[in-house]
Amino acid sequence: MRKIEPTLTKKLFNLDYDPKKIFAIEPLLVNKYTKLVEHTAKLAYLNKDYLLFFRGQCQDFKSKTGTSTFYPSIYRGEYVSSKELSHLFDLLNRACKKLVHIFKLNRMEGRGELRRKKYIQWSMLQHYEVCKTPLLDFTHSLRVACSFAQCRNYDKYGYVYIFGFPYITNRISINSEHDIVNIRLLSISPPDALRPYFQEGYLAGTTDITFDYDQKIELDFRNRLIMKFKIPNNNSFWGKEFHRIPDKLLFPRGDKILKLCKSLETDIKKDLQPGQLGVFLEEWSDLEAILKKRATDFHIRVYSFRQSIIILLKKELINRKTYILLDELRKFRNSVVHEPKKIDREDLDEYLKKINEVKKFLRNKDIK
Repeated sequence: MRKIEPTLTKKLFNLDYDPKKIFAIEPLLVNKYTKLVEHTAKLAYLNKDYLLFFRGQCQDFKSKTGTSTFYPSIYRGEYVSSKELSHLFDLLNRACKKLVHIFKLNRMEGRGELRRKKYIQWSMLQHYEVCKTPLLDFTHSLRVACSFAQCRNYDKYGYVYIFGFPYITNRISINSEHDIVNIRLLSISPPDALRPYFQEGYLAGTTDITFDYDQKIELDFRNRLIMKFKIPNNNSFWGKEFHRIPDKLLFPRGDKILKLCKSLETDIKKDLQPGQLGVFLEEWSDLEAILKKRATDFHIRVYSFRQSIIILLKKELINRKTYILLDELRKFRNSVVHEPKKIDREDLDEYLKKINEVKKFLRNKDIK
C-alpha cells in the first residue's frame, strides 16, 4: 500500500514528532477522552485528504527494530515463507467454501451475496476470528477504539491509533492508487451478525493480495499511520460525561453468526492437511487455541503463540519449565511448516506425544 506522510499539529511538532516516522515514536499520553477528541479533531482538519479510522489495542506491538507494526493476521510473524502463506491461503479458501455452505444450510439472510463476494467471506472469517486473513480490523468510532484499548486490559495503559485511508465510496471501496480495499461491515454484514454493528467495524487490506510480495513492509498498515496515543486504563479517563462501552456490547450475546463461525472454526481445525504432518498440525492448532484462550483473559488481542506463552508466564499461570517446553514445540512446528522433508517420523511421533501431554496438563484447573 502507498505510504502517507501526515500533517501534524503545532503541538506535536513542538514535541519533535517526525511525520515521516510516526510508527517509530513513543505514543503521546492523553489522560482525558475529551482531550483525545480535540487532538483527533485537529488532525482530521489538517489531513483533509484522508478519512480517519481508529484501532484500539492493549499493547503497542512492535517489530524487531522497536517500531509499531500493524499486519493483517495472515502475514504476522518474524518470517512467513511463501510456502506457509500458500498453505494459509489454501486454508482460507477452504474456510470460505465451508462458510458459504453453512450459510446456505441454515438459510441465513444474505447468503446469496456472501456466495458471490470474496471480501464478504473474508470479512466474516476475520471479524469472528475463524482463521487468519489478509484483512485488519478498524473502527470509525474513537469511543469504540478507546473501549477496545481498555477491554480485558490488566496493564496501566491502553493504546489508540489513528490511520488515514482514502475516502470510501461504496460498501466495498477499492482504491487502486493507494492499493487499499476498505470494507464497511455495517453495510455488508447479515443482520444476524450483531458484533460489527456494535463495534462500528470496518476491515481493510491491500488490493493485490499475494503470498509472493517483494517487501513485506508493503502490507504493514503503519504506512497509513497518522498518530499514536497512550491512554490510562481507568474510568477517570472518560470523565463524567462519557463512559467505556462495556464488553457485553462489544461482544454481544445472541449473535447467530458468532455461533455458526465457532462451529466452522472446529471444522477447520480438522481439515488442515492429510497424513501424519496434518495430524501434528491439527494437534498444534488445538494447543495454540487453548493457550490463546487463556491469554485473552488478560489481553483482548493475542497475535502469536509466543506472545501467549509470554503472557501466561508473566501472569504465573505456567512455570519456566512449561514455558521452555512450549517454546521447543513452537520451534519444531516451524520446522514442520518450513522444512517438512527434513522431519523424521520418530521425532514427529515424539513431539506429537509431547503436545498431547501438554494439552492434558493445561486443561487441569491448575495449569502450572
